[in-house]
This record gives sequence, structure tokens and C-alpha cells, in this order.
Amino acid sequence: MVHLTINNKPVSVPEGTTLLEAARSVGIEVPNLCYMKNIHQYGSCRICVVEVEGMRNLQASCITKVREGMVVQTNSAKVRRHRKVLYELMLSNHSKDCLSCSRNQSCELQALGEKLGVTECRLEGERTQRLVDVSPSITRDTSKCILCRRCVTVCKQIQQVGAIDAQNRGFDTVVSPSMGLSLNSTACAMCGQCTVVCPTGALTETDGLTAVWAALSDPKKRVVVQTAPAVRAALGEEFGYPVGTPVTGRMAAALHELGFDDVFDTNFAADLTILEEGTELLQRLDAALKGGEATLPMITSCSPGWIKHIEHAYPGELDHLSTCKSPHTMLGALTKSYYAEKLGMDPHDIFTVSIMPCTAKKYEIQRPEMGDNGIPDVDAVLTTRELARMIKSAGIDFRSLPEMDFDAPLGLSTGAADIFGVTGGVMEAALRTVYELVTGRELPFEGLHVTPIVGLEQVKTASVTIEDTLPAYKHLEGVTVNIAVTSGLAGADILMDQIAAGASPYHFIEVMGCPGGCISGGGQPRTACEDFRTLRSKALYSEDERKVLRKSHENPDLLKLYETWLGDIGGHKAHHLLHTHYVPRGLYNELLEEAT
Repeated sequence: MVHLTINNKPVSVPEGTTLLEAARSVGIEVPNLCYMKNIHQYGSCRICVVEVEGMRNLQASCITKVREGMVVQTNSAKVRRHRKVLYELMLSNHSKDCLSCSRNQSCELQALGEKLGVTECRLEGERTQRLVDVSPSITRDTSKCILCRRCVTVCKQIQQVGAIDAQNRGFDTVVSPSMGLSLNSTACAMCGQCTVVCPTGALTETDGLTAVWAALSDPKKRVVVQTAPAVRAALGEEFGYPVGTPVTGRMAAALHELGFDDVFDTNFAADLTILEEGTELLQRLDAALKGGEATLPMITSCSPGWIKHIEHAYPGELDHLSTCKSPHTMLGALTKSYYAEKLGMDPHDIFTVSIMPCTAKKYEIQRPEMGDNGIPDVDAVLTTRELARMIKSAGIDFRSLPEMDFDAPLGLSTGAADIFGVTGGVMEAALRTVYELVTGRELPFEGLHVTPIVGLEQVKTASVTIEDTLPAYKHLEGVTVNIAVTSGLAGADILMDQIAAGASPYHFIEVMGCPGGCISGGGQPRTACEDFRTLRSKALYSEDERKVLRKSHENPDLLKLYETWLGDIGGHKAHHLLHTHYVPRGLYNELLEEAT
């Protein structure tokens, strides 16, 4: 242990601890801006400076390691004076449009000014040239960037994409793609993890609210909304609920209050995905066992950030992807076909909105593959954060709302669909159905939870041996199915490198683009809670466990849809509406004629 004194308090911490962490260990909070625990300790903003006895200059506490006998002051007059000057220097080159900024009242720079007691900026001078880069998913405004480089760390080290970095030097430094390219002209996955960690409004989700408000005001439009499973586990945080509080019923009520004509649940389409994807997996396994053509392992395709990443990084391996669309585009396709037919409406008069935890969904709906005869499956995507802003701007008291159900016929779902929002959930949902269809018995795990793939580890694996099959599946008797689950694009690369090398031992792989899955998607509420992924995961598992129906093939409304309108699972109509293909892309997001 290392012994030191901070603000006259004796402190004992392990060697290698930073001064910032040491101060926190005894209840002393040091103001900071660029710091992210265990992720980003760069010292770029210098707001966390402290005075160390015997050292001439103030030290950035987030990167300075403790030493025996140190005497530290975190709140001396010298420290307070320097922090204010550093803050004013940031403001001198920062946009002043706080009132119209999407981060107003949730901006870390704004909050820091209040903490430091800065009420005006005394420094004026030359400003860097403003650039606003609007991609389908992410909007980048350089005038609000404080060069903290949090986004760079997340993109390069956590996701290992490296779409953005600090460019140029000195006063001309800017965080951007190389060569001044737009985000949409790069291999950016549009995952939005950069928007989650950005402390200001420099990186935000691209606006979807304007189009949605316009549709709600159009008497000629029937506006249909759907909500992803992860949204219900996080939306409450925007209204003062503890992290991990499910708010499903109040969320449905709020959407009705906002004026949406139909409030459907993406979970219905998650159940649908399992039937289509599970059938596809069984077909591939059957073909492989009979010596036919079958591309294994099969990889899930419900994460659009992951889809864009594989198109760039592994264009020669696209055949491994399931052909299933993502659940929300499936539901959009059903809304504009089945539901339009049921209502006797022209699908052009239906405006579909998806509330998603994900910024990449905004990119996804603009893909030409996600539509039919020029009609897009989904017209607009809002993030969880945008929905919260929408509710607040409408003057709705969210906490006082009664609990309501989703609307029929596309609102009923099973517990298996709820866990789609957490890493391992899609795989578990698929196994619950596929195993029971093949054997006639429930999946042999306590509580139906496949424990080896539950949790937040980067790569999780398991094996399931099929025994005592039903007569129709005797060819699968004794087959051991190897599965793998990963979340975050760095984990995806680990598994994809195995596939590209022809060395993958797996039959079925689940990939989610964001670490932890959709619970920590790029459109989710920003939180200071370090354990937020675990808490949001528990919320979704609790939603699953409270339901009577917990397996996708038990959804009666879904089975009725197949019986009365959709036809066979994986049949012609289902394949036309619910399946798609993906395209190889180059370094600059250009389409390639052939995968290399």
C-alpha cells in the first residue's frame, strides 16, 4: 500500500492508483471532464488538476500515480483559479447556442461551469472553423468539441473501428475522420458509442423528431410506433427512476398520449425473428449433415451496426449472416403489408416509427434493402433519448401515467423477446424454441436461462447436445451444436478472424454491435452509474420471467398470423417480406462489385 495525504486526510491505496481515484476513495470528488474510469485516462482537459507539495506545476490527477508520502491539495486557491481559467479557455472556442442544443441541461461542460462557479467567459479571440457533418445516424458539430478525445478512445480501443481520431495540430486540431471525410464516407459502424461518451453536443444522434412531429400533425397519415425491448429498461432513467427500472406500461401510455395511432411492440417481431431464424439454422444444419451446401456458422443479423461492420471488415464472409431482417424492420414490413391490408389502407398513408436504443437503426432504414417496391419498412427511428425529449416537450408527466398495454394485433410477445436487448438474449431465445421443436422438451437449463452465455463477458461459448429427437429430426440425433456470443465490435472481430481463417468451431454465433448489447446502445440514456449494464440486463430478465409465455413459438398471435396470412415459416411470402441480403463495402463506404 502507498500512504499519502489528500486535503489533510491520510489515505492508503494500492500502488498504481491515480490521485483522482485515491481522492475518491476517501470521499473527495475532484472535478473532471475527459476522464472515464478504466477506459479513458488521457489528461487532455486538465480540469482535474491538483496541487502536489514539492512539484512546481499542477498535476492532472487522472493520470498522476500516487507516491509514498505525497501531500496533495485538491481545492486550494491556486487550483480553483487554474480550473476556472482552463474552463474559460474551453468556452472561448465553444458554441454558445446552449438554449437550442440537444444537450442543454444534460451537458457535462455546462454542469462543470456551475460546479466551478463560472458565470461568464472573459476570454474572446479567434475560433476554429465550424463544421457540421450530418450522417444518417450521427451528427458531428466541431464547434462544440472540447477535444477530450473520449469518442476517439471508445471508437479505437473499445470498438476497435477507428473511424475518428485527432487530426492536425495545435489550434487546428479537430476530432474527425481522416482527410476531412464525412462519417458516412468511412467504415464507421454508426453504433453511436461516441455519442454516449461525448460530454457536450459535439456528437449526437441525427434528428428524427422533426419528421415524426410532422407526421403526427398530418391528418392524412396513420402513424404507427413500435418500441424495442431495451428501451423499456432505460427510458425511466430520463424521468428520475433508478437505473434498471422497467417502465413498459408507462412507456406505452406515453406513446398513446403523444398521439400515435397504434402502439406496437418490437418484441412481437423478435418472436417472429426466432421462428424465421431458427428455421434457417435448422435448414443449414440439415444441409450440412446431408453433405449439401451450407454456410456455417450462421451469424445473427439483428444488429445494424454489426451488419455495417462486417460489410466493411469481412465482405467475403457475408454468407454467414442470417438472411433475416432485424426485428423492427420486420414489424415495419408487416405494418405496411398485413396491417395495411387489414385496415384497407394504402401503405403510403402509413408512417412507421421505431423507438430504438440504437443510432445505427437510423442508417439501417435508409438502406434500399429495407423496403418493398420503393416503400420503406420504417419511415423514422427515434432513440430512447429522443423519445424522452419528445415526452418532456409535450408536457407529459411520465411518472403519473397509468400503465397500459401494447395494441393488438402486433403487440403480444413472449419473455424470449424481452431478452433480445441483452447480450446472449437472442441466442437464448433461439435455443428455447429450436431445442423444443426438435426434441419436444424444454431447454434443459434452470429457468430456461442458458447460464454459460449469460453475463457481460466479451466472448461467451456453450455446447448443446441434441438427444431423443422427435421423428422428423432424427438426423440431428446426437449432434452437438457449438455456439458463441459476443457484444461489441472488438469481440466480433475475434470470432470473425476465426471464420476467415477457416478455423471456427461454432455452428451458430450471436453478435451485437454495442458492448453488453442493446441495453448500452448508442441511443440510450447517458448515465454515471458504473453498473448500468448489469442493472438494465436484470430489468429485461425480470420482464421475461414475469410472463406466462416465455418461448417465441408459444406466441398465439404470431402463430395465427402464419396460419391466416403469412403462410409457412420460411416460406415464399415470409422470405419476401422478412428476409434480405447484405452488400460488401469498401473503406470509404462504397459498394463493391465482389467481395475480396
